[in-house]
Amino acid sequence: MQLSPLIQRFVLHFGEMGSRWGINRTVGQIYALLFTAPRPLNADEIAESLGFSRSNVSIGLKELESWNLVRLSHQPGDRREYFSAPDDVWAIFRTLAEERRRREIDPTLSMLREVQLETPQSDEDRHAQARMKEMYGLIFLVTTWFGDMQKLDVATLEKLMRLGSRVTKLLDVKDRLTSAIGLGGDKAPAKAASKATTKAPAKTARSRKE
Repeated sequence: MQLSPLIQRFVLHFGEMGSRWGINRTVGQIYALLFTAPRPLNADEIAESLGFSRSNVSIGLKELESWNLVRLSHQPGDRREYFSAPDDVWAIFRTLAEERRRREIDPTLSMLREVQLETPQSDEDRHAQARMKEMYGLIFLVTTWFGDMQKLDVATLEKLMRLGSRVTKLLDVKDRLTSAIGLGGDKAPAKAASKATTKAPAKTARSRKE
């Protein structure tokens, strides 16, 4: 199975980027090939297309299966296993993000939670514990937000992402309105209190004359 220059360029680039995403070059290239393939491929076809050994392809496919990034299927009259990438790119993005959270973020959160339960033995420990508490708060906030985003349907999520900078502008307007309303609310009681204060002495003076 000969790859066209266009597909080959994509496959090679994906292999180089794979190491930055936590997967090796072989796994990255296998996934890129399956992603662009018009039909499911078996391990022999993958090995021939990429010039990899059959054993390396098997290891790479197992890695992709552990990430839930490939689907396994069979064809009538063929005992070999065929592999394909999910068709929905949003599903791929969700899977990648969820797997990275489970593998990388969750263990960090667990460690930071455990550290908060320990009794600091020195000022240095107290300082370090406080810093780690800040880190935990930030990571927890981000993961909670991401979890909420994961619950949205694709159409809503796509609309939200397309808003881009308009979300920031909307939040800025909301903060300004909240600030203005808050200032207005503070001034009204102050004026009422001022009037009450000026009236009270007048009433007292009148009662003294009587």
